[in-house]
Amino acid sequence: MIKAVSVQAKSVAIESQNIIVQAFWITTFALLTAVGAQIEIPHQPIPYTMQTFFVLLAGAVLGKRNGAISMALYLLAGVAGLPVFAGWSFGFAKIIGPTGGYLLSFPIAAFVVGYLLQQRSNIVWSFVSMFIGLFVIFSLGTLHLNLVYFNNWSESIAGGFLIFSWWDGVKLIAAAAIANQMNKRR
Repeated sequence: MIKAVSVQAKSVAIESQNIIVQAFWITTFALLTAVGAQIEIPHQPIPYTMQTFFVLLAGAVLGKRNGAISMALYLLAGVAGLPVFAGWSFGFAKIIGPTGGYLLSFPIAAFVVGYLLQQRSNIVWSFVSMFIGLFVIFSLGTLHLNLVYFNNWSESIAGGFLIFSWWDGVKLIAAAAIANQMNKRR
């Protein structure tokens, strides 16, 4: 019982800091996600990027609330005209275009990862939590992709879900390992 309480306290350490520290980390993860968007392997209609790596870490490091706020800030910056989306793009058109479902899922995925890691914190649970976070991103992204681009479930699943499995598997392993090490140090 005592161990569970201390693990929960570890995973939300950023949420218990003062408002300036929280704002710093929220902004930092929004900026890191923007940088991750520019680390891109072009692919149509959805490029390979490093965004999801930072989405997962935002939830794990910042906790459910601040992770979601960080990703919402990232989206607001892009919609407001800052070139934070893949390929230095921006604007509401990105939200309603083929990548919109993935982008809109970022705050939800960060929240889910943060929530799950609040329950317990170990390497296996980090993998499970982040796998679920990626599933949220892929599911909402693929749904949106089917609605606005492919209009064919087979093509949407192949081109918006399965094709990213290997790439996001690598990011999942790295993000879980980093989050686990960070939680050990808190």
